[in-house]
Amino acid sequence: MAVNYSAKEEADGHPSGGVGVPGGAAVGGGGGGGGAVKTRKPDNTAFKQQRLPAWQPILTAGTVLPAFFIIGLIFIPIGIGIFVTSNNIREYEIDYTGTEPSSPCNKCLNVSWDSTPPCTCTINFTLEHSFESNVFMYYGLSNFYQNHRRYVKSRDDSQLNGDNSSLLNPSKECEPYRTNEDKPIAPCGAIANSMFNDTLELYRIDNDTRTPITLIKKGIAWWTDKNVKFRNPTGDGNNLTALFQGTTKPVNWPKPVYMLDSEPDNNGFINEDFIVWMRTAALPTFRKLYRLIERKNNLQPTLQAGNYSLDIAYNYPVHSFDGRKRMILSTISWMGGKNPFLGIAYITVGSICFFLGVVLLIIHHKYSNRNTSADIPN
Repeated sequence: MAVNYSAKEEADGHPSGGVGVPGGAAVGGGGGGGGAVKTRKPDNTAFKQQRLPAWQPILTAGTVLPAFFIIGLIFIPIGIGIFVTSNNIREYEIDYTGTEPSSPCNKCLNVSWDSTPPCTCTINFTLEHSFESNVFMYYGLSNFYQNHRRYVKSRDDSQLNGDNSSLLNPSKECEPYRTNEDKPIAPCGAIANSMFNDTLELYRIDNDTRTPITLIKKGIAWWTDKNVKFRNPTGDGNNLTALFQGTTKPVNWPKPVYMLDSEPDNNGFINEDFIVWMRTAALPTFRKLYRLIERKNNLQPTLQAGNYSLDIAYNYPVHSFDGRKRMILSTISWMGGKNPFLGIAYITVGSICFFLGVVLLIIHHKYSNRNTSADIPN
């Protein structure tokens, strides 16, 4: 026997002729059995019935004022320590762009990528203070937007990781630096094509005698980049010429990727200068690690105070986009390179909190008893 229920009866949760039971179930009175009807009543749990324990802070003078003073007393000493540590880092910077007519590198200002022979210039300078610990040599660029969206995407990570198929068939993201003269470019893309290629050499001058400073070119890249992200093509690792056969160099490079260095463990895609350049910078003014100067004798500073000269093979053009080039010598501390911002930020926040604590304490002391001492009218 078929039983028809009205829409209203269905909405009420039980049809006519049936007996309603708690929970939305109904027992039919006919020959067909009745089923459980869905209900919107929440489950009887602490979460759905909002019976969970809750805590709400009550902001009073007894809790707020100590918090301000504690933050101030903690942040100010930390900020002073960080600021002093940053100021103890030795740093010396030379701008060798050559835009000034008196600069020794002014003659190289309009150099092109393929200048042969390369333009060279020498800048003499004096270190007023000794550099005691290991010294890091950086090159710095300004007004160079490595964070441009299309520039950042213009690379093939599979090719850089040693995939042979990507070596001969680079990603289309590398356009227009994907192929040249019908040959695939290795490494392809705008990032690799614009690789920094100035050569910097440092000399100490003592009684008109120039003594070269040993610059270490290994150990400047991140370990994960050197050992995981960048790989040469699979095959005979001692014959990179054969591994890169069928490819061509980037347009702006003077020589192919397998001639970046004479040492096999620092050549090709695993060349550390190349790896450092491929890690793009977030801001238009940046510095990248170029060389290391290790301290050899604990009794003598790494770089003594005195006269030095910087020999530059000026290959990298920046004048066309109003860029600047710098060489930076710097030591480091437990917090990294020289950067006073963090210390200033801690001191500022701590001082503001301490000042607010004093102001609120005065206000609380002056006005807290005003209402309690007044007569309450009937």
